[in-house]
Amino acid sequence: MTGHDENGDENRRRGRRSRVLKAAGLTLAGLLVVGTGTAGWAYWHLNHNIASVDINSALGDDRPAKAVVTPSATASASASASPSPLPTEALNILVLGSDSRSGEANAKLGGGNSSGARSDTAMVVHIDAGRTKATVVSIPRDTLVTRPSCPLSSGGSTAVAYGAMFNSAYSVGGPVCAVKTVESMTNVRMDHYLEIDFAGFAKLVNALGGVTVTTDEDIDDDKSHLHLAAGTHHLSGKQALALARTRHGIGDGSDLGRIGLQQKLVKALLEQMSATDLLTDPARLYKVADAVTSSLTTDTGLDSLKELMDLGQSLKGLSSDEVRTVMMPVATAPSDLNRVVAREPAAGKLWASLR
Repeated sequence: MTGHDENGDENRRRGRRSRVLKAAGLTLAGLLVVGTGTAGWAYWHLNHNIASVDINSALGDDRPAKAVVTPSATASASASASPSPLPTEALNILVLGSDSRSGEANAKLGGGNSSGARSDTAMVVHIDAGRTKATVVSIPRDTLVTRPSCPLSSGGSTAVAYGAMFNSAYSVGGPVCAVKTVESMTNVRMDHYLEIDFAGFAKLVNALGGVTVTTDEDIDDDKSHLHLAAGTHHLSGKQALALARTRHGIGDGSDLGRIGLQQKLVKALLEQMSATDLLTDPARLYKVADAVTSSLTTDTGLDSLKELMDLGQSLKGLSSDEVRTVMMPVATAPSDLNRVVAREPAAGKLWASLR
């Protein structure tokens, strides 16, 4: 009789579960809809949680060209065998963390309102063709850029601004201007846009039961209300949000130190999602799905559960080991020692690798 390797089986099960849950990070709602008796209500509720912006219509053709996909023989065969083959082309997604949604929950967590919104976190997520590798590039909010003229939903457009802080794009023109500014500075087409607000992020962490993060130094930041000794900590949603926002209690107090913490937090979230057995806990699964969808603003190409599910399922071959996190190369701005500018030619080479 052949011996049975229980540890090996468990590791394989954990690995499979990790890949499935991570790939479906924004699409857990769909799994719930399939598995509950209140499918109709759940689908309607979660689907209507998602807010969206029609960025493609707003920007028109004045943007970098979209990559042309040439179907391979294998892809063509798969397409003929399946009515709805999953997409495999490369993708670039602009992900913003902001305080843009007004409300009591955001106010308690330090968020602003719709007229005073800020994008505190900006990441370009590049998914390679085949969708088995990815690169996450953080853009410091204090980067000085040329902010292009952006169309406004109320009509007209903003003026071009030279030497403007990167995060001012969102403040003056919302998601449309954020996307246009990123495309202008990188010459990389953003295929999709995802934004998560303060309260939603904290709610998601709480729904997952918190996250575990290891800090390399003491954090003592009165402005973010976060005080942690160096070491490993299990954080609540409010604490995790404070970690994502802290900057004055670490390093030189610049945005660059905060980016390192944010990247740690992203990985901690993925690990917690993988470790939490959501597939066998419908109640917690629903809380996570509700937290995610209620805090999202997307472009119109991702504003439904089906579209989010398709994206998540297309990433099922992407493991955490194949996700690289980097920061856009920067240098101190000559005009302001408290600001940075893209460091060339390194920044240009990085963006060129994502086209």
